Amino acid sequence: MENLAENNPAVAEPASAQLPPSGGLQNGSTDNSNGNIQNGTHKKPEKFEAIPPTLTKYDVGWRRVVRNFSPSWFSVTMGTGIVSILLNFIPFHSHWLYILSIIFFILNTILFTLAFLTSLARYTLYPEIWSVMIRDPANSLFLGTIPMGFATLIEMWIFVCVPIWGDWAKTVAWALWMVDTVAAVWVTVSLSFLLMSQDHISSLDRITSAQLLPIAATIVAAGTGAEVAEILPNPHHAFGTVITCYILWGMSVPLAMIVLAIYYQRLAVHKLPPREIIVSCFLPLGPLGFGGYTIMYLGMVSRHLFPRTEIAMLGDPMAGSIVYILGFFIALIMWGFGLLWLCIALASIHQSRPFPFNMGWWGFTFPLGVFSASTIQIGLEMNSMFFKVLGTIFSTCVILLWVVVAAGTARGAWNGKLFFAPCLRNLKQKEDGSVEDSNVSKAA
Repeated sequence: MENLAENNPAVAEPASAQLPPSGGLQNGSTDNSNGNIQNGTHKKPEKFEAIPPTLTKYDVGWRRVVRNFSPSWFSVTMGTGIVSILLNFIPFHSHWLYILSIIFFILNTILFTLAFLTSLARYTLYPEIWSVMIRDPANSLFLGTIPMGFATLIEMWIFVCVPIWGDWAKTVAWALWMVDTVAAVWVTVSLSFLLMSQDHISSLDRITSAQLLPIAATIVAAGTGAEVAEILPNPHHAFGTVITCYILWGMSVPLAMIVLAIYYQRLAVHKLPPREIIVSCFLPLGPLGFGGYTIMYLGMVSRHLFPRTEIAMLGDPMAGSIVYILGFFIALIMWGFGLLWLCIALASIHQSRPFPFNMGWWGFTFPLGVFSASTIQIGLEMNSMFFKVLGTIFSTCVILLWVVVAAGTARGAWNGKLFFAPCLRNLKQKEDGSVEDSNVSKAA
C-alpha cells in the first residue's frame, strides 16, 4: 500500500519537477540517436542539454507547506470558532446543538494548535520570512486573525468548561483573555502605524476592507473580556476588566468607523473590488456586529456589577442602568448600519459571480457569524421573537457556509493550491541563488 503522504500533491513532488534525463525524448520527437543521414553524410547524434531545475527543496515537501503557511490560515479557526459559539448561543436550545458545539470546539482547538505550531516553525526555521511578511501590505493584515481565532477558544472555554470545572477554570479564562488582549492591542497599534509609515498604499484604489482585520482584533478582545468579567467571582477584578474592555472598545470601534468611511469612498470612486477579493465586502459586518454585541454585553454586565462595587466616583447609583440603556441603543444603531453593509455585500456577490475559491472565502463566516450573535443578543435583551428567529436564520446560514468553505479548503489544502504566500516573492535571493540542494529528487 502506498504511503498516504506520497499521494498528497501538497507534500509530494510536483509533476513539473520530474525532469527528463539527458538524451531523453521531448515533445514526442523521433529518436534519431543512431544517426541521421543529411546530404549523404553521417551526423553524430544530438546531445540534449539537461533542463536546469526551476525548483528547490523549499518548493516541495513539508518545507513548501511551512514556508507558504501565511497568517490567513488562522481565518479557518475564526470561522470554525464562531460556528461553535453560535451552536451554543442559538436561543432555541437543544441537547444535540450543545453536543455539536463541543465537537466544533474540539475541532477548533486542534486547528488552532496545528496552525500555531506550523507558524512557529515557519518563523523559527525561516526567520527572514517574518520581516518580509510584516512589511507586506496585504499579508500582514491577517495577523489580526490570530488573536481573533484565539478569542473564540476563550469564549467556548467560558461556555463549556467553566460550568463544569468551576473557579480555577474562571481564573484560566481571565489569564488567557489577558494574553489575547495584549496580542490584539499590539496588532491594532502596530499595523495601523505601519499603514501610515510605509509607502505601499499611496492611492485610494488600493484600500480594501481587509484594513479592518487588525482593528477588529481589539473589538473581539473587548467582547470576550465582557464575558470573562461576568464570571469572575471577585467584583473588583471584574470591574477592572469591564473598564479595560470599554477602553479597548474606544480604541477600535471609532477607528473602524473611519476605515469604513474611507472604504465607502473607495467603492464609490473606484467601484467594486476584483472578483478574487469580492468576498471581503462582508468584512464590515465584523466590527459592526461584534462592536454592537460588545457594548451591549458590557452594559448588561455593568448593570449588575456597579452596585456590587459601590462605584461612588461615577456620581450616580443608576450608573449601571444608564450604561446598559446607552449600550443597547448604540448596539441597535450599529446593527442597522451593519444591515446596510450586508445588503451591499450580497449585491456585490451577486454582481461579481462567479468568483474563484480562495482563503478569502472564510470572510463569509466570521463577519456574518458575529452579526448573527449581535442579532440574537438584541432579541434576548428585548425578548423579541423576531430578532431571535432572524438571528437563528443567520446562524444557520453561517453553519451551511462553513460546510461549503471547509470542503473547498480541505480540497485546496490536499492538492496544495492554497499553500501560496505572495510575500515570499519579496525575499532577497542569496548570492548562490538560494539553491542549496538543486537535486529535486532528494528534496524532503
